[in-house]
Amino acid sequence: MSERLQPGDVAPDFTLPDADGNDVTLSSHKGRKVIVYFYPAALTPGCTKQACDFTDNLDVLAGAGYDVIGISPDKPEKLAKFREKESLKVTLAADPEKTVTEAYGAYGEKKNYGKTYMGVIRSTVIVDEEGKVERALYNVRATGHVAKIIKDLGI
Repeated sequence: MSERLQPGDVAPDFTLPDADGNDVTLSSHKGRKVIVYFYPAALTPGCTKQACDFTDNLDVLAGAGYDVIGISPDKPEKLAKFREKESLKVTLAADPEKTVTEAYGAYGEKKNYGKTYMGVIRSTVIVDEEGKVERALYNVRATGHVAKIIKDLGI
């Protein structure tokens, strides 16, 4: 079970491949706020809903100074299919080794239909302009999550 991040923590820097195989690095966003969200799997109903919500609200978030990066254990090829199928505009990054997911505390024990297993915990970490954790939200719901973030951030 990985340690969950707390407000004020330095957000772990990372470099991961995006859907096109290009590097996505957190520290390259310094000076802007970044919403880093972790989801279990591309092309699944909940994850699709969440990614579409972020895409639909991207202009509002960007206008308020936020970049959005979605991270899952999928390979870049699957992320590219996901992006094309759903017309996603958010940056999708691949973390097949789950090293970044674990560093952010978004990997651990989950329960589903009475079974316990290890997996990606749907989580959102909001990183400020200095690279520090502003908010860390774990076990979030796919539906309504983006609207709640926008409301909580006062955007």
